[in-house]
Amino acid sequence: MKHCASFFSVLPVLLSVLLIPEASLAQIDREAGNMISTRSEVIAQRGMVATSQPLATQVGLQILKNGGNAIDAAIGANAAMGLMEPTGNGIGGDLFAIIWHEESEQVYALNASGRSPRGLSYDELMDILEEKGEDDIPPYDLLSVSVPGAVDGWFTMHERFGSADMEDILAEPIWYAENGFPVSEAISASWRRSVPFLKDQPGAFEETFAIDGEGPEKGEIFKNPDLGNTFRLLASEGRDAFYRGEIAEKIDTWMKENGGYLRYEDFDQHESEWVEPQTINYRGYDVYQMGGNVQGTAVLQMLNILEGFDLSETGFATAETYHLFIEAKKLAFEDRAKHYADPTFHEVPYDVLLSKEYATERRKLIGDTAREDLTTGVDVLEDGDTIYLTTADKNGNMVSLIQSNFRGMGTGFVVPGTGFSFQNRGELFSLDPNHPNVYAPGKRPFHTIIPGFVMKDGEPFMTLGNMGGAYQPMGHVSLITNVIDFGMNMQQAGDALRWEHSGSTQPTDDVDDHLTDVGLVSIESSIDYQVVRDLEAMGHDVQIGHSFFGRFQAIMRDLETGVYYGASESRVDGQAAGY
Repeated sequence: MKHCASFFSVLPVLLSVLLIPEASLAQIDREAGNMISTRSEVIAQRGMVATSQPLATQVGLQILKNGGNAIDAAIGANAAMGLMEPTGNGIGGDLFAIIWHEESEQVYALNASGRSPRGLSYDELMDILEEKGEDDIPPYDLLSVSVPGAVDGWFTMHERFGSADMEDILAEPIWYAENGFPVSEAISASWRRSVPFLKDQPGAFEETFAIDGEGPEKGEIFKNPDLGNTFRLLASEGRDAFYRGEIAEKIDTWMKENGGYLRYEDFDQHESEWVEPQTINYRGYDVYQMGGNVQGTAVLQMLNILEGFDLSETGFATAETYHLFIEAKKLAFEDRAKHYADPTFHEVPYDVLLSKEYATERRKLIGDTAREDLTTGVDVLEDGDTIYLTTADKNGNMVSLIQSNFRGMGTGFVVPGTGFSFQNRGELFSLDPNHPNVYAPGKRPFHTIIPGFVMKDGEPFMTLGNMGGAYQPMGHVSLITNVIDFGMNMQQAGDALRWEHSGSTQPTDDVDDHLTDVGLVSIESSIDYQVVRDLEAMGHDVQIGHSFFGRFQAIMRDLETGVYYGASESRVDGQAAGY
């Protein structure tokens, strides 16, 4: 009788499903059809924060509730993320942000990436590499450490747009650093993989990031009082504590004692840069990205190429659409490998790369089969861990921010007493003296991390971003086309089936290198296998899974009501929250 009672209790639900038209089933079963979504968007009116760690989301949200704006919330959430997800970011790394400032009605872009040691010349670098028997800059070596730019990025944003005191912004991150927080599931898994690999690096890595010699388990309380003390110095003394005061002096001493190359002067002379964001119009939407030494231009180039195809006609997750995506990516990435570099040292030819005419010419190279021989169309004179977060406030300000150590927990070099690991972004310099991205002292290396922003009719429409090294341009294009071409909401756009292509020429390669095979296409496991067979028939090499498809956050603003729609990565620990 117990089973009968259970059956009759669900019978009304079964009958209601049977009476609903097939087209509406996706409203009930989010696994049905193409519009896969694990949960609803978060909808709120006065403010929104989306990060990959729920406690960090709450830190940003509390700043908004206390009267801070979106810029303040982004800084506070980023500080919390560096503590709570050190496997992807921290103040030993760099930062990029795109900001919509409602009062001035403008989009602003900030390049807060650091530069190579000014005292290490190209010839000296090559001699050191020869002595070490290395052909490239090794990732876990002091040669790969560039000046961390994140802290200066915080204070540069705050000075121009912030409203709350920095003491209030950093109060909760300081509390969590000193009193501890329970480590979330996906972060714990990455952390536990990293500790055995990095714990023998010179410095204080193990005492800072390990518990009994291992990374913290899921739910285990972790504290980082040294980072808390660093935050206190920043709150009371400002950015100069990091670049001209006690922290810079500690780093200078430690580098000299351990054979490092950064010096006090590198920190003293560091500054972030407000730059002109790059933009193109895609089907009536103005898409903004970071240019220069950042790969955001690839997003715009891919969209320019794809605009010549009717994606709504070819359809979501079809072999024809994937073929167009993959080939557009190959074309854009050959330009990425040859032209994206620090604009202080190299003039990036945006007038050509982002023109509709150039896109038309490149589009002609897409045929019915996979291309395996490509290079850039302009004459020339991959895995990383990152976090992306986004915020919005009641006044209409919106922040798209990305921050990274590059390889997971970075180099693993921790100056005792500071609480953070240095990034290894310097690994991404080319050593070809003729390449725009070649190493030079005081130069910013190529970066994979990109914040995204979309406008519609002069109004802010959407912030978006996803971590994941070279995957990021592909992720941005997928999110944008999922919304604009395939009509998905923000959570559906991020939850939908993902693809990735690897094997393109890299900005670290020689200037004469180019694509010589079809590369490898990876698609998440829920793909219809007939699509795989169709792609293989076109000449693509396809694997199911076995790749990294990034993690996303996004906020969309209703252009009529001003209501925010937040979305976050459901594959891991992400959370969007509003009020």
